[in-house]
Amino acid sequence: MKRLFICIALLAGTMSLSAQKAMKAPAGGKAISDELLGIFFEDISSSADGGLYAELVQNGSFEYSPSERDGWGPGTAWKVLRPGHSLGRLEPRMDNPIHPNNPTYMRILTERVKEYYDYDGWKGFGIENSGFDSISVQGGARYDFSAFFREPLAMSGKTEVRVALVVPQGWGKAPKLLADATLAISSNEWKKYEAVLTPSETATKAVLQILVLTKGVLDIDFISLMPQDTYKGHGLRKDLAQALADLQPKFMRFPGGCVVHGGGDGFWDTYRWKTTIGPKEQRRGLKNTWGYHQSMGLGYFEYFQFCEDLGMEPLPILPCGVSCQGANGGWSMKEQAQDVVPMTEMDEWVSEAMDLIEWANGDPATSAWAKMRADAGHPKPFNLKYLGLGNEERISPEFEERFKYIYDKVTAAHPEIVIVGTAGPGSHAGNPDFDNGWRLAVETGMPIMDEHYYEPRDYFLSSRQYDSYPRDRKTKVYLGEYAAKDKKLIDALAEGLYLLHVERNGDVVCMTSYAPLFAKKTNTNWNPDLIYFDNERPYLTCSYYVQQMFGQSAGQYFYGDCVTIDNPDAAPRWRGLSKEAKSGNLQDQSVVLNTKTRHLYVKICNASDKTKKATVNLSRFPLKKTAVKTVLSGAADDENNYEAQPIAPKSETIKAEKRFTMDVAPYSFIMLDYAL
Repeated sequence: MKRLFICIALLAGTMSLSAQKAMKAPAGGKAISDELLGIFFEDISSSADGGLYAELVQNGSFEYSPSERDGWGPGTAWKVLRPGHSLGRLEPRMDNPIHPNNPTYMRILTERVKEYYDYDGWKGFGIENSGFDSISVQGGARYDFSAFFREPLAMSGKTEVRVALVVPQGWGKAPKLLADATLAISSNEWKKYEAVLTPSETATKAVLQILVLTKGVLDIDFISLMPQDTYKGHGLRKDLAQALADLQPKFMRFPGGCVVHGGGDGFWDTYRWKTTIGPKEQRRGLKNTWGYHQSMGLGYFEYFQFCEDLGMEPLPILPCGVSCQGANGGWSMKEQAQDVVPMTEMDEWVSEAMDLIEWANGDPATSAWAKMRADAGHPKPFNLKYLGLGNEERISPEFEERFKYIYDKVTAAHPEIVIVGTAGPGSHAGNPDFDNGWRLAVETGMPIMDEHYYEPRDYFLSSRQYDSYPRDRKTKVYLGEYAAKDKKLIDALAEGLYLLHVERNGDVVCMTSYAPLFAKKTNTNWNPDLIYFDNERPYLTCSYYVQQMFGQSAGQYFYGDCVTIDNPDAAPRWRGLSKEAKSGNLQDQSVVLNTKTRHLYVKICNASDKTKKATVNLSRFPLKKTAVKTVLSGAADDENNYEAQPIAPKSETIKAEKRFTMDVAPYSFIMLDYAL
């Protein structure tokens, strides 16, 4: 009997494994990329600090500077706290800091801490942080407070500090206490002190107070308040990270964008990945291209870790010796301004790429950079496959010389790394940068070219530019930044039609990513964006749900002859199309097979105000009995925003049929998911 049970168990296990075994694709399919949908993260519109990075304290290292934004300084987001008329002074200082990359700290000189008048037991002198548009906390959740303290004069050897989460109640009133802890500081050298704060109730307008309860002098730096409940415990805000996970992206491009190479002020503020790894108090903050401070709490280690958590291929972008074409006011100049690195200094930028590959993929036993990765908690390699060189630069002779220099050296040393180049901004034929970029790609044998364009919805409804791309060209296309210029349902459907066109051309286009990804309600630099958010929740756009359906339906084979749409309507021809350029319809379809997961996906989009009939023939596929039907639909001008979220996909289980007709409602996107 026991032997029979074992045999049955083994048979069941074998059947389970067999059910998941990859299948052979039926005839008639075209091989396409199964990494078509990814994400592009750039720290724009407070996407990192105050966004995806879960840190709740703003300017915790006192490094904000007027050079980043007028009126900013070490005290930005902080205010003096003196309950009961305590007395003291604050001094921003830079002598003997924790680390040269984090030079500024705050000295608190406390002169009187005894209550001058009753303030409900509150006393001390100190500072208060308002976070990023206040601090939002959940009752019963645990929050890790940490800060570096030092008693520079070693006067008492024991300075008491009270740390509290409170809700201010107005002038002259004691705050409402949510949680507090008392620390005893007893070191005349920088030392990290920690406490756990557990709020008694949920509050969306809390602040963090740090009160010195002992007369004397105390230095403080690198203050942090981090929720313990972050995405997979890796320091990212859980709801925003989950919104990205739900897209099922296959790769992530980071950290930009124009952030990469000093887009706003020239090459001097170029992003340097080496100063974003290691202990966070040793990372170097940087002025952001979009007008604010980057703490680098979300740095290269966190980017790679997040890619691993979501099963995404990391696609880091490095500068290649030339600044963004918009540097020094170049956006408005006919001759775009660029800063360039002298060729005699280009080996430094080659090393940036070489060392990154070693850090990501090397053996800690033989590589100093790989050992840094291991020391940070990741001894196994990150298995970096892709590396981007450059972002939207003007394809000038200076750029070409520097790009080739890096490209040749990196590919010679690491032929296994797939290099992604750039076609400059405005990636359409006739644009000099686009034409020069593709010429350079052909000359170098570049594996992938990164194209960018933001256009009105009419472009995405009409243009079918990849139908005419050469099939014999070795260089594939990565559509790294694109979006219709509004966030209504009709714009999302226009993008959906374009992505169906991309799937049909998945032998030429290997990757796509919508941009920008995130925008905070109170600091939006760019519109539209895929996900808007405030301190409490994300707000998912119509475009988000279209992206999600494409992320859920990745596969290796495209079938163009399974669905017929009766009398499709020609899209209004976009005025920018050349006479010979092909134009599309307001209805389109795609059938994609994933042989690895044994799923078949049928997608149909209708961006018109008419109901259309689609005839579907799936007779070549071994369908199981049921399928899942998901529909996104509404009025053309429907929009998800902070006030309302009327648009969301609805799913139901249906009977799987091999041959059928179906009505496709106006302004709708349908996905059918079949298990095989």
